[in-house]
Amino acid sequence: MAFTCATGKHRRPSRMQRSTARAVGVAALTTTGVMATVASTPALAAEQPTPEQTGLIPVVTAGESIAESVADQVDEQVAAQKKAAFEEAARKAAAKKAVEEREARVRAAREAERKRLNTFVLPIAASYVSTGYQASSSLWSSGSHTGVDFHAARGTTVHAVGSGTVVEAGWGDAYGNQIVIKMHDGTYTQYAHLSSIEVSVGQTVTPGQRIALSGDTGNVTGPHLHFEARTTPEYGSDIDPVAYLRKHGVNV
Repeated sequence: MAFTCATGKHRRPSRMQRSTARAVGVAALTTTGVMATVASTPALAAEQPTPEQTGLIPVVTAGESIAESVADQVDEQVAAQKKAAFEEAARKAAAKKAVEEREARVRAAREAERKRLNTFVLPIAASYVSTGYQASSSLWSSGSHTGVDFHAARGTTVHAVGSGTVVEAGWGDAYGNQIVIKMHDGTYTQYAHLSSIEVSVGQTVTPGQRIALSGDTGNVTGPHLHFEARTTPEYGSDIDPVAYLRKHGVNV
């Protein structure tokens, strides 16, 4: 008795269907590590699909390429961060150095100014006191000498003994041509009997600056420089000029 199968049931798969299914199965086995075992069997190895059939090699290659690209980007970012950090450190170091140099210049300028303000010299270089302070004589209206006389020939350079501002420059009766300077510490110095005056009122002077030439103008018996130290610019406020100069480091 003959049997016939119902249409579409128990039909053997075609060769193409079998090949496709086998390829898919092999690909799946490869991902789990089973492929190595299957490939070791000669009969099965002959039926393994090629890389071109499974598409696995292109996928792996693409993954490696992406990983290399990401690694390169990370290296570039790290290098950029290091460069930025180095440049920032260099900028801060340069800024710090600039501040330190500026502060050093300020300190040096202040020290130079301090030295200038505290520097005193003789009014006549390499001279000596020919008439002392408070010497008695009828030549002076007060009866005593209100300053000291420095030996000097007519036309000898007269120096400002320190830093200050000229408050008087002109004729001073018995003093003849005179200059009065307000010193930086508030005291005053006077230079009298001058043959010529080389500064004007309001002018600032520095230690050792030439301000006049010695002479014999006013009430004198011969050329010399009359020098006074005072607490005010006026006559009668005199203090010992030798002690004054010595106090400021001048060898008199």
